[in-house]
Amino acid sequence: MAVIKPIRPLRGTSRRSGKPVVESRLQDFVVITGFSGAGKSTAMNVFEDAGYFCVDNLPPEMIRSLVELFVHKGSKVERAAVVSDVRGGQYFEALRAVVDDLDVLGLNHHLLFLEASEQTLVTRYKETRRRHPLAPEGSVAAGVASERALLEPLRSRADLVIDTTGMSAAMLRGKIADEFLPRQKTGHMAVTFMSFGFKHGPPREEDLALDVRFLANPHYEAELRDLTGLDEPVVEYIARDGRLGELYERLFPLLDYLLPQYVSEGKAHLVIAIGCTGGRHRSVAIAEHLAERYRGHEGIEVAIAHRDIDKRPSG
Repeated sequence: MAVIKPIRPLRGTSRRSGKPVVESRLQDFVVITGFSGAGKSTAMNVFEDAGYFCVDNLPPEMIRSLVELFVHKGSKVERAAVVSDVRGGQYFEALRAVVDDLDVLGLNHHLLFLEASEQTLVTRYKETRRRHPLAPEGSVAAGVASERALLEPLRSRADLVIDTTGMSAAMLRGKIADEFLPRQKTGHMAVTFMSFGFKHGPPREEDLALDVRFLANPHYEAELRDLTGLDEPVVEYIARDGRLGELYERLFPLLDYLLPQYVSEGKAHLVIAIGCTGGRHRSVAIAEHLAERYRGHEGIEVAIAHRDIDKRPSG
């Protein structure tokens, strides 16, 4: 069991006064934790790109020492982010006490917790062929289960919990930037048009969602079933009865109004999800068309993601 020592207050005031116990140049301190494979490295890169002093895989006891350096009179660090997770072994249990100490010191800090579904974590480990830190000789699923028990107390303490299931690295970066980084009154907003299939579950990160299952479904045409919304014959089939055009006539004015409003409000990232049954035909075609229409618009950087396009139809 790790020995837990409180961070030493350098200059104290009453905890009841509402003033920080220490005076320093440190304006923001972010602790990133969560499940192995949930995207903590991507999260740290966001803060590093924003000018934060960043340290990866830091045991909690070393976080204490780092904070003491940051609040020292000679420190010039204003913003910092650290990743601390189960790779720290038994010392990880001390992280809760470290968070308590930050509360007592009155430092401006945040705890970011990243998670994902068990299947997503297992798949990511299989793709990278890495071993889970809690199950180096066993299954990844067993490691995830062990990790869940250790992480649960911290999850409830988090300022923000992000489920990265189904999220690309770009989506995660946008979400973190939108939640943590200073908003700019003028600038660019990253807009992701994401297609998905309702049969594979709803998206977790969308800001706006559109259900297009009322349109003609190419899945039931044998010559179109194995194609996708990237193929012109599929687009022509969806549009042949005129309802796709009628949808665009109503949707374009709505987005023309909403997108500039979000830009002026300072939103950094917006995910517009378009869903059909399987996520391979109608939603893909519409996401592509919307991305093409809004690419190059002032104040907007457009990206596109097709979550389920590679999931082959059954039957």
